[in-house]
Amino acid sequence: MDTLNTAELMNLLGRQAKAASSVMARAPAALKNKALLALAALLRSQTAPLLEANAKDMVRARAGGLTGPMLDRLQLSAKILETVAVGCEQLAVMPDVIGEIIGMKQQPSGIRVGQMRVPIGVFGMIYESRPNVTIEAASLAIKSGNACILRGGSEAIESNKALAALVRTALAQAGLVADAVQLVPTTDREAVGQLITLAQFVDVIIPRGGKGLIERISRDAKVPVIKHLDGNCHVYVDDPCDIDMAVKVADNAKTQKYSPCNAAEGLLVARDVAAQFLPLIGAIYAAKGVEMRCDAQALAILAAVPGARLQPATEQDWFEEYLAPVISIRVLDGLDQAIEHINRYSSHHTDAILTRDHMHAQRFLREVDSASVMVNASTRFADGFEFGLGAEIGISTDKFHARGPVGIEGLTSLKYVVLGEGEVRT
Repeated sequence: MDTLNTAELMNLLGRQAKAASSVMARAPAALKNKALLALAALLRSQTAPLLEANAKDMVRARAGGLTGPMLDRLQLSAKILETVAVGCEQLAVMPDVIGEIIGMKQQPSGIRVGQMRVPIGVFGMIYESRPNVTIEAASLAIKSGNACILRGGSEAIESNKALAALVRTALAQAGLVADAVQLVPTTDREAVGQLITLAQFVDVIIPRGGKGLIERISRDAKVPVIKHLDGNCHVYVDDPCDIDMAVKVADNAKTQKYSPCNAAEGLLVARDVAAQFLPLIGAIYAAKGVEMRCDAQALAILAAVPGARLQPATEQDWFEEYLAPVISIRVLDGLDQAIEHINRYSSHHTDAILTRDHMHAQRFLREVDSASVMVNASTRFADGFEFGLGAEIGISTDKFHARGPVGIEGLTSLKYVVLGEGEVRT
């Protein structure tokens, strides 16, 4: 591979992935599960070398000026590795949906028609910073009977190489083809441009990273794309609500971790509970150094909170994904205005209502046009692992094929199957 130029390298990876996809599509569940359990064991036994590889990336990233959320996303820890190992084990015990036939119905002609779930084939994954995505993508590819080509960010190259090597070892240990999971070994940016145009080999591209990356992939790809551009998520505090619960959830949704796409970026508060709720959450945000960008009503209420970092909100703030200790806050008349605000300004990723009113909750679930909608729960739960998918390949805000956290079923397709006994059409 060292002697190949980037175009030749990507074509080689594409050919190998296509060949491997045929093997994976017919692989029995027992072998796929064996590979996943082997991978979980390797992640635990090789934690120290993996952290050493990640430390090299961290040193280089800091020297290159990487800071904030991107640096946070780059760092591996024993806890993160344990989480992805558990994800592999969760996938291993989940039912194998490949080959499942659903909706079989007898037709007047005598034929029976249903749909069979099958692998997509080959997916390309392009992602930034988070090296744990290497394992999430690989494990989902294995379970769903697909092959994948992974192109991580240059800042995580050492981490990704170490992780991908473990995946290939696990595949080989299970008697499966190692080329089912291939990592692009070069940091040459041309590799991305090549990967997203390999329509003869690659069936779908999944970008996971900053808005600029995803906009570029969506614009230039010759292959279908599963994507979300950003995560402008909202928490709406309704009237009536449990104020103590609302404070707890609004705190967690924003401050549990600032960098993920499912962290809350907007806080909407019904006018009749604002005077009681906002000083409580404002004190917590002030203590944690969260800047609050507020409309006039929220500013007036929060002005009395000691140490509060307050700024008047601009129109752009309602659209903003901060990925930082910053949140926009707006006081609204009630549910109708909250739904209107979310559907106008959100990125249709994840939005939550905190309420005691069952009818309000049902309207929110029906009318908010987002991939995940929640009642009385933190937006931070919008995650394949937390949803019980074992792992996720990413979050989709598209409306076709896959929406929300993309797990096993999101990496499959349905084909019609027809069973007959010699029927002919008249």
